Amino acid sequence: MTKKPGNVFIISAPSGVGKSSLVKSLLEMMSSLYVSISHTTRPKRPYETDGIHYNFVEKEAFESLVKADQFLEYALVFDNYYGTSRQWVEKQLAEGKDIILEIDWQGAQQVKKKLQNTINIFILPPTYEELKSRLIGRGDDEEMISHRMSEAKNELIHYKEYDFIVVNDDFDSALNDLKILILTMKHGYQQQMGYYDDIVAGLLNDS
Repeated sequence: MTKKPGNVFIISAPSGVGKSSLVKSLLEMMSSLYVSISHTTRPKRPYETDGIHYNFVEKEAFESLVKADQFLEYALVFDNYYGTSRQWVEKQLAEGKDIILEIDWQGAQQVKKKLQNTINIFILPPTYEELKSRLIGRGDDEEMISHRMSEAKNELIHYKEYDFIVVNDDFDSALNDLKILILTMKHGYQQQMGYYDDIVAGLLNDS
């Protein structure tokens, strides 16, 4: 029988919506769920550990990986590269592990061109005012808040490119919605067609 592969869950949201907190809580609740660790060329901060927070690499090494098509998606942000390893993700999927990619809409578009049957979730804030309030609560200065709000508008217009929408009005409710989505889609036919086709073929042949 074909081994049941893992799933890729793409989760995107504007800054300040609470995506990282939701993903962190999901990982604590669901032992079969893993988050992809990005490669980056930015310097490691004192509190960070290589291989846990990021895979830190030199710019030349990163660009070599790009040329070898070793990233599902990558981007240049403030002169530093960030990317999702194709090899790592494919290895986890082959082992039956479910993977979360915390990426923006541009990264999501890149991944969907290279991987079939990704499950794409966009997290919305309840209101514009609430999003701004959350950014203020993080301690960002006025200039940064203005920049983040402008970025948020650019990201929000892409919400229709996703399969599912979760509104983070109440954290616990949004977390429960995400958990239900992931548990349900783990068994979706489109995501696991090879696995289920093999089971049914075996059942029919043995009957």
